[in-house]
Parts: sequence; structure tokens; C-alpha cells
Amino acid sequence: MRICGIKLTHDGAIALVEDGRLVFCIEQEKRSNNPRYQTIDNLDAIVVALAEHGLDPRDVDQFVIDGWSGEVESQFQVFSGAAPITLKGAPYLERHAEGLLTSRDDFGLMLDGRLFPYKSYPHVTGHVASAYCTSPFAKAGQPAFCLVWDAGTFPRLYYVESHGARFLECLFSVRGHAYSVAGHHFGPYRHADRTSLDPGVAGKVMAYIALGSADEDVVTVFRELYEERFAGDAELARRYRANINNWQPSLAAMHDFFDVGALRLKAKRPEDVLASFHVFLERLLVREMAITLRRHSSFPVRNLCISGGCGLNIKWNSALRATGLFDSIWVPPFPNDSGSAIGAACSAMAEHNGFVPLEWSVYSGPALPQSEVPPEWGAAPCSISELAAILSRNKPLVFLAGRAELGPRALGSRSILAAATSAGMKDYLNEIKQREHFRPVAPICLEDRAPDIFSPGTPDPYMLFDHQTRAEWRDKIPAVVHLDGSARLQTIPRTSQHKVAELLVEYEKLTGIPLLCNTSANHHGRGFFPDAAAACRWGRVEYIWCDGLLWTKNARN
Repeated sequence: MRICGIKLTHDGAIALVEDGRLVFCIEQEKRSNNPRYQTIDNLDAIVVALAEHGLDPRDVDQFVIDGWSGEVESQFQVFSGAAPITLKGAPYLERHAEGLLTSRDDFGLMLDGRLFPYKSYPHVTGHVASAYCTSPFAKAGQPAFCLVWDAGTFPRLYYVESHGARFLECLFSVRGHAYSVAGHHFGPYRHADRTSLDPGVAGKVMAYIALGSADEDVVTVFRELYEERFAGDAELARRYRANINNWQPSLAAMHDFFDVGALRLKAKRPEDVLASFHVFLERLLVREMAITLRRHSSFPVRNLCISGGCGLNIKWNSALRATGLFDSIWVPPFPNDSGSAIGAACSAMAEHNGFVPLEWSVYSGPALPQSEVPPEWGAAPCSISELAAILSRNKPLVFLAGRAELGPRALGSRSILAAATSAGMKDYLNEIKQREHFRPVAPICLEDRAPDIFSPGTPDPYMLFDHQTRAEWRDKIPAVVHLDGSARLQTIPRTSQHKVAELLVEYEKLTGIPLLCNTSANHHGRGFFPDAAAACRWGRVEYIWCDGLLWTKNARN
């Protein structure tokens, strides 16, 4: 059975699942140097994605559209070719505790001039399904709790078994957009616009807080404001909770929260305020998770999946792992809406077969197309060992290999790689990428060597947990050590068939260092480079390696 999952709104994507296997997931930001969080405005994108894999829309058995904003239904204004159409979908949240797989069924998905029926499940259903079905728990036939926390919801806890899933309760009354809103009030990302949010701010704030320190007086202020405005029985708090599904009133309430906080904290440094707010939320998350689990102590298995945009917060993930509340924690590489198309397809799969495991690879994004490289660039064959030698000379390079990785983080298929042994390399990479000086650069490390260099250094293939760099290594690899000594580590087995693993092995032979700097290869504010031509046009590094060819500018240019 072929199921096509579609995410139309921000982080737009198209995923195809065939007989329980992910064939592809095409995120629109990874096409044609599109902007980050690109939507699907024209349904022709679905036709194109299918055609690239030799399929026609008529070859698909089930189309599924991810639900979106709305308490009863969502609506999408899109085009099919030149024709404007309106599609209706499921709401953001399930309507009742057992309603995750309650779909809205409709007709009118116009693809290539034909109309097709489609299903739509609530947006949160996609988060639950994508996290659980890709997890090791699904593969082992084990149940799991699933935490869903994104910009549009309070943190919601579900329990998932192969035969079904149900909502248990909200942990506390703070929407995930709080982190971004905080960044709009304090620090370098302050912004006067109260009606919209930059979705990229949250990750930048997570880096910025390393400049500050948690101040217990500030934490107390946020705790008091939380009780007064969000959690208590006062009219203000009740009104806030009643408007959880209404974006603008909820956003306005969060802005008011920080306005009042700013008046009480105007003598504090912004980096300390944001670091303290981070700690306040982390403690709240850990405390309420522990309390909630005690209420649900009858569940015998202690596995946890984490999904929603807050699943990209590596420090919160690590804090939950450190509690010992769970035997094992799984975060997919696409916990945010970049995984919603996969989640939509998995939701239909779950309705038919239960929450069964999905066979998948993180390298299931767009392939590298043939492209017309600017004439001033020339190519020559280059082996992996030759490439390692270039890196050992402290020369950064763009590394493009095979199909793109899924999710927002470069994992070796669309990366800029560089030696980590120079303290100036982090500054150089931030400069060419037009990023702030305090932004960290991640290490990609051979899995078996990671525990020697990082604590805990456990396998982390998708950069989703916090690791501390061991003291004896900090001076050896300064480019990947953040201001607080941490590292957003990616590990990869040396036996992996991916070319980046082979490169790390060759680089280790030359230098004794089993890791490299790894940052995404992209234009500022855009998705990954789709091909070698895009990287050459960017032209901010000397070398571009693409599936066996090394591109360099011709000497006469």
C-alpha cells in the first residue's frame, strides 16, 4: 500500500510510505535554495516529487494531509497549477482522549488535473506517529510514553501501544512558543512585532544563553509570574488556558508575561534573564513529568518518545534523560514539523495496521540532481583519503553526498566540514555563514571514540542531546567546544556505509583526531544546498566535494 503524507504549511514536505517503508521525504526548503520553513503553495510539488520516483498520483492508494490550526477543522488555500482551491483538514488537536486516529475524510485534492480523495488527521497525531513509528520501541513491540510540545500546544503526554494511542494529560500550561517569545523580549533578537514569531529564534536563544548564568532571583520571578498568569485560579490564568487553541490571544498573553517580567528584571543582564528562563522551564518540565508519571504508575514500561519543536532543545532532552525517570528516550531527527509529512503517512498506516514500526533511513531526502556549475569552477576526481588530507591542512570544504538528510540538522550529506583543531575555525565558519560569534559549531565524531572525548559521549546520531567536552580534549578541538564547554554531538559508526564515516576514518588515520566540525551547507536563511552548482555560486570556501568530484575555482579566475 502506498501512502503519501503531505504537510502544506510551514516546513512543507511530501513523504511516501510503501508497505511500511519510507521511500522518500522531500522538504520544500531543501529544493532550489528555498527559504527555511518553506510552505507548499502549489499542489504541483506533489506531482513533481512522485514523478521523480517514477510514480503518478494514480499510483498512490491513500493521500493524507497533516491537520493544522483550528478547533474543529483547518483550511488550506493552495493552487493546483493555476487553479486556486480550498482544502479542509483536521484540527490541530484531537477532539477527545482516544481521538488521535479520528480522521476528516474529503475529496478534492487536485493533482495533475484529477481529483483525489484524502484523509486528514490532527496535527499532534502526526507528531505522535512519526516519533513512535520510527522509534526502537516500535521495532521491539514495546509501548512508550510520547511527549508532544510545540509552539501551538502545552506539553502533552500520550501513551502509545501497537494497537492504539491515547492522550493522558498536559504537563503544564506553557506553549512551546514561549522560548521564541522570550528571545523577542531579551537579548540580541528583540523585536517589536507582536503578531508573528521568527521560528529560528528558539535555536539561537539556546546558543545565546551560554553567555549568561542562571540567577535564582530571576528564576523566582518567572515562577511567580507563571503561577499568577498561567497556572493558578485567577481570572487571568483561566482566560489564558481557555484560549490555548487561539493563536493571537495566547501569543498576546505570553508577550504580556514578558512585559511584566521585564519591568521587574530591568537591572539584570539579558543573557542571564534568558538563561534563567531556560532553567525555569527545564525545572518545570522535569518536575511535572515526575509528578505525572506517579499518577500513571500503572504503566509498566518506561520508554519516552519526544516530538514537537521543543524536541530540538538538546538541553531539555538531556535533562529528562538525566532524571532516570525513563529507561530509554527516543527523539527522531525531525521532531519539529519537518517530520509532519512522515507523521501524516504513519497516521494512516496506524489506522490500518496499528502503530507498527516504519522502516526508514535519515538519508531519505532529495537526491543530488545534475546541475550547471558556474564556468569558473572545474572538477576532478577526488578520493576520500585525498579529501581527508585537505581537511588535515585546516581547509574547510562543502561535502555533498547522496540523498539529503531529513530534519533541520546537517548530518553529513549536506555539510560544511572542517578540522576542529584550530580555535579560529569556529569564528571563520560563523563568519562565512553570517552567524553570530557565539553560535556553536557541532562535532561529527566516530561513535566508538566519542566516550573518550565527550561526557556521556553515548551514541547520538542526530545531534539531539547535550554532551560536555572532557577537559583533556578542550584544547585539542576548540572549534567544537561551546562557551559552556558543551557540544551538540553527532556520532556515526565507523562501519556506516555513508561517505562521511569513511572520511572520518581516513582523517583519524592522518591526525589521530576522530572528529570534524560539521555545520549545514546552505545560504543564510535557506535550506541545504540542493546541488554542487548552488555551493559553487555561494563560493565562500575553496573546495566543494560532491559524490566523488572535487570542485575548485580555475586558477586563472
